Order: sequence, then C-alpha cells, then structure tokens
Amino acid sequence: MPGGQGAPASPQAAGSAPDRVPSGPAAGPSPQLAAPRESPAPRRGALRASVPQKLAEALSSQYGLIVFAAGLLLLLAWAVHASGVGKSDLLCVLTALMLLQLLWMLWYVGRSAAHRRLLRPKDTHAGARWLRGSMTLFAVITIILGCFKIGYFVGFSECLSATEGVFPVTHAAHTLVQVYFLWGHAKDIIQSFKTLERFGVIHSVFTNLLLWTNGVLNESKHQLNEHKERLITLGFGNVTIVLDDHTPPCNCSLPTLCSAISHGIYYLYPFNIEYQILASMMLYVLWKNIGRKVDGHQHRSVRFKFRGVVAGSVLGLSVLAATIGVVVVYLIQIGRSKSKSELALIMFYLYAIALLILMGAAGLLGIRIYRIDQKSLDESRSPARKLDADLLVGTASSSSLISWGSILAVLCAEACPPYTWFNLPYSVLMIVEKYVQNLFIIESIHREPETLSEDIRTLRMVTVCSGNATPLSSSGLANGAVAGDAASPGGEMLRAANGNTGLREGCGGEGGEGSREGTPGPACRPGFLQGDGKRSVLRNIAAFLFLCNISLWVPPAFGCRPEYDNGLEEIVFGFEPWIIVVNLAMPFSIFYRMHAAASLFEVYCKI
Repeated sequence: MPGGQGAPASPQAAGSAPDRVPSGPAAGPSPQLAAPRESPAPRRGALRASVPQKLAEALSSQYGLIVFAAGLLLLLAWAVHASGVGKSDLLCVLTALMLLQLLWMLWYVGRSAAHRRLLRPKDTHAGARWLRGSMTLFAVITIILGCFKIGYFVGFSECLSATEGVFPVTHAAHTLVQVYFLWGHAKDIIQSFKTLERFGVIHSVFTNLLLWTNGVLNESKHQLNEHKERLITLGFGNVTIVLDDHTPPCNCSLPTLCSAISHGIYYLYPFNIEYQILASMMLYVLWKNIGRKVDGHQHRSVRFKFRGVVAGSVLGLSVLAATIGVVVVYLIQIGRSKSKSELALIMFYLYAIALLILMGAAGLLGIRIYRIDQKSLDESRSPARKLDADLLVGTASSSSLISWGSILAVLCAEACPPYTWFNLPYSVLMIVEKYVQNLFIIESIHREPETLSEDIRTLRMVTVCSGNATPLSSSGLANGAVAGDAASPGGEMLRAANGNTGLREGCGGEGGEGSREGTPGPACRPGFLQGDGKRSVLRNIAAFLFLCNISLWVPPAFGCRPEYDNGLEEIVFGFEPWIIVVNLAMPFSIFYRMHAAASLFEVYCKI
C-alpha cells in the first residue's frame, strides 16, 4: 500500500524516502520536513545560552596564557642571570602554581565522589588506557627524579635555600594526585560548574607546561655545557667556552653521593619532560570537552592484540637495539679526539639515513594501501583526535627548523669538512620522513574501526557484487544469524551494511552498472591486499614505525645530538644564534617522536 500521510512503516523506508523523489506536480513538502521551520525560538535560545560559555572559555584561555607568559619571562630571567631573579624565586612561583592546582583537583575529586551515582557523559576518544599507562610510567620516574633532588638538597643543605627542598616534595605530591585525577576523570565531559572548571583545568594545563619548560631548560643547560667542552676537540678553537654552571658554592657533606646524583639527574629529565607534556595534553582535552554535547555515535574501545606482527616487531626491535648501540658508541667516541669525533658523526649519519629511508618506505606503503582501500572516514567531532593531528603537524614543522638550518649551512659554507656532507641527505630525509609519516598517521586515526563482523562483510560483498543489493538491505539482514549481528547498539552495523560504505567497498558507482549486467565491477575483482592480509600489513607497518620512533627519540633525549657536535652550522650562523635555534627546536623534535609513537600505538590497536 503506498505511503500516505503517516510516518513510514520502518526506519529503512524513512532512510530511503529522500532518494525516491516524486515526479508528479501533486507531490508537496512533507509535514515532517516543514515542522522545524515553525519553531526557530529554541535555536535562538540555545545560541543565547551558549554566549556565557563562550565568554568563559575565552576568559579562561586568556588567564592561562597570562600565567604561562609570566612564568616564561621568569624562567628566561633566571636563565640569563637577570639581577634580582634567583632560582629560589622561580621555584616559589612554580610551587605556588602546583599547590593551587592541587587544591582544585582535590575539590573536583571530592565533589565527583559525592555525586558518583550520577551518570556523566564520557569522551571515548580521550584518555586511552595505554596513554594513561605510559603517563604513569613517566610519573614514577619523575618521582624518582624528585627523590634525587631531595638527596641533592640534603647534601648541599648548608648553602641551598629551603625552596629547593620544598619544590621536589611538592612536585612529588602534585604528580601523585594528578596521576590519580587523570586515571579517574580524563574522559569526563563536565556539565556543571562549567565556568569554575574551565579556570581550574586551564590553570592545570599551563602549570604543567611551565613545569615542562623548566625541565627542558635545565636539561638544555646541561647539554650545552657538555657541548662547549667537546666542541674544542673538533678544531673550533675560536668558540669561547664559558660554562653556565649552577653548582652550589659549598661542598657536599656526602661527595660521592652528590656526584652520582648530579650525573644521574640528567638521565631522568627526558622522562620528566614527557610526563609533563602528556599530562598537559590530557588536561587540555578535558578543558575542550567542558560543556560539550555528546553525539550518539560512540566508538568501541580498541584493544591491543599481538597477532600477526612478527615481522614488524622483530625489525623494529632490531632497529631499537642497533640505535642503543650507536648512541653508546657515539657518546664514548665524541669529544675524545678530532678523528674519533668525525668517525662518530659519520657513523650516526649513515645509520640515521638508512633508518629514515626504511621508515619513509613503510609510510608510503601504508598510504598506498589506504588509497586502494576506499573506506569511509570517521567525521565525528573529537577534541582528542584533533589535538593529536595538530600536535603532529605543529611539532614536525617546528623541529624541521634544525633540518632546514643544516641544509642551508651545508650549501652556503665556504669550506665543508668531508663528514658534514652526510648532514645534507640526513636533513632532507628527516623532513620528508616526518611529512610521509604524518600523512599515514592522520589518515589512520580518521579511519572507521573494523566494526563489522566477517560474516556481514562477506555477505555484503557477495550480495552487492552479484548485482542484488536490495535483498541485503531488506531481507538479507532481517533473518538468521546475520540479523542478530546487525542488531548491535545504535544499529551501526545495519547502517554500514546498507549505506554508501557497502557500495564503496563492494562495487562502486562505476562498477554498479556492470554488476547489474551480470559482470563483476572493478572492486569485485581480486585486489591488492584484501581483508586480513591488508590489516596484517598495516599492523606490521604501525608496529615497525612505533619502534622506530622510539629509536629516534633515544639519541636526542640522552645527549646524542649531532646538531651540536657538527660545528658547521655554528660557523655559518654564529655560535649563539645556532644554539638558540637548537635549544628552541630540539624539545619539539624530541616530543614529536614520542607523540608519533603514541599515535602509532593507537593506530595499531585500531586496525
């Protein structure tokens, strides 16, 4: 019976109604379509209600930027030994910021515990379990670093201010409470006390960023001192070596312990730096989610499965082991003599060039597989996913500043030692590899996860390729075991089997006509890496790139920095300008590798 004025008898009929455009002149507009036009008042009310929240978001972001700018100026004043600004002043400010954040976190946790029976919306993309686990690991090492600083303060207690003992204790307490807070509330979408919560969360974001900057500055000062001591061995005697030393003016009561602590502290700073930036990222996502309306499309949780990735894992672990060996040899040889330093640089460049070529080829293969597999993308709003993509592009662009400087130095130098020519392909490949890898990661995180079972996917392909798509949508999924699979929460399987995704994966728009004539369309023919084979290759690529990025994180994080030891850039640009460029860009380069590794782990779990 033709449909009259009533509603369609089934959701499928409702979904297909817009596709059947009536040709007769009597076909008028549907009452359901005209209804929203008669009551625009709720929309104006919603806009009016959103204005205070937009103002609160703008005010809280301005407050955070003011706190961050003031903290940066204080850090800069201490770094350049400005008169009237000492280390105790800096530590007092950082301690006050941490105490204020501690009060807010305790208040939020207490209020959440008092209303724990209320159902709160959650962001399924935010605060993945593996991300919180890695943050916890870095937090444990950060607490160990705090214990080292307390021991250092005890040894030099005669000439150090009390703030240098209070700061590590406060930082340890801050770390413990913050890890607990993020494990329990990183996925929250706050809908009450929104204005107050915005200020509390943004204060936490920039407090962690200031602690990250403080760690970067301390670690950079140590690396710069070591670089100045080694630079003379490469024959650059015209560089004035003035060590920026912050050693206390008194003797340690336990000389052996103080010496071990002072050397061990700087090997723990890279983990502290990664902890602070991970915490600030998760808090920023929490801030962006305040007051957000959650759509009904909830994604399933991704799980780690170590299956079918032997090749990628073995190759990646081999790269990691080789990288550790190269770093150890580099740190032993650099600075011993000019010839040994040159050999160490050549060894590092050759190894890095080979590794970057492998990573670029793996990334291109993954992109090629995605180009062949025309699968629909996940277009839902996600602050966590947008932040991941923005950070990948932003940190890659910032860290590429060193590579571009090295390229210009090699091309513009009047005389280049033989070992510096290896710097040219190394710098070019570094830029290209980051570009290719970003394309692979961003497309991967925007792909729909594999939600359909193999039975539904096989049935859809067979039915569409046989030229009979209608029975699949009407009767094929309405009976038997397939109907049970299709009745998943939200009807996602049913929509995916009936919608455009099925047609794209089966016989696309051009192949549809051929299918109706009885000949299979282009997508129905055997293709390159279909089904499990495709997923296995993509998992191996993700596992290999994950371990390679960890391998490339190790050298700069632990002192293997040819940008310092090469020496050519300092001749072309000048010592101080180049050191400023390296000190500004190197933290972003180190963070890019760790963030890319985290994103690739998510890609692996999602495939």
